[in-house]
Amino acid sequence: MEVYHQLLQEILHQGTDKSDRTGTGTKSIFGYQMRFDLQKGFPLITTKEVHFKSVVHELIWFLKGDTNIRYLALNNVRIWDEWPFKAYQNSSDYQGETIKEFVHKIKDDEAFAKKYGDLGFVYGKQWRNWIGSEGFSVDQIRDVMHSLKNNPDSRRHIVSAWNPSEIDKMALPPCHCLFQFYVANNTLSCQLYQRSADVFLGVPFNIASYALLTHMMAHVLGYEVGTFVHTLGDAHLYSNHFDQAQLQLTRTFYPLPQIQFKRNVNDLFDFTYEDIELIDYQHHPKIKADVAV
Repeated sequence: MEVYHQLLQEILHQGTDKSDRTGTGTKSIFGYQMRFDLQKGFPLITTKEVHFKSVVHELIWFLKGDTNIRYLALNNVRIWDEWPFKAYQNSSDYQGETIKEFVHKIKDDEAFAKKYGDLGFVYGKQWRNWIGSEGFSVDQIRDVMHSLKNNPDSRRHIVSAWNPSEIDKMALPPCHCLFQFYVANNTLSCQLYQRSADVFLGVPFNIASYALLTHMMAHVLGYEVGTFVHTLGDAHLYSNHFDQAQLQLTRTFYPLPQIQFKRNVNDLFDFTYEDIELIDYQHHPKIKADVAV
């Protein structure tokens, strides 16, 4: 994962100081690409712990077409909590609850979750139910799987989460907004374009998520895994992550872990958390950092 450390170093030493939507402030560079050979190991950061359970459940949540955090809350995945909680705080129903109390209400009260747990037309909606100009639904994931199986040499194996007509209906416009698959020599590769990249907190999750998706797609379609290419637009470190990034850069690398599936899954949408096994993940301790909302 040296390429990820190189990105941290480049931002710290050459990044431009910029303001941002959250008011936190960043150092930022524009246009960066990382490549990961998935045959050489699963690209999960080892110089700090990445919560792999959250990676898996979030990806399954996307693939389900779900946009409500209740599924995540029931599986103790907290990575999306801040956005609906902030909306709840601005509502007339807010009674001073903490975010922890808010999440408990999401878990325990389905009606409350329906009202305050939904994020709008975010990733899952766009992946599985993009509404076309004539009002028909497009399941981009099913379509790209059909294309990969039946026309592997196509240059149109693309899924987009960036729907300009629905951006204002999303709690957060998609950061990882478009990805494309590529088949060659019976291997499946994936390239992600990420318009906005929170390099310390978000990018390690994004790398793992799309690498895992590539593994899952390859397994179902009968391909070997190839390369994951991660192309970043605005790649930034928030100012309250500088010290954490410096600490991470002092740490040495462990060998990459491996991904194994516990059963033969024939349908991408049948994958469960229990089907996915991460093998030999050695890592340094977690480095705490706050999410900029």
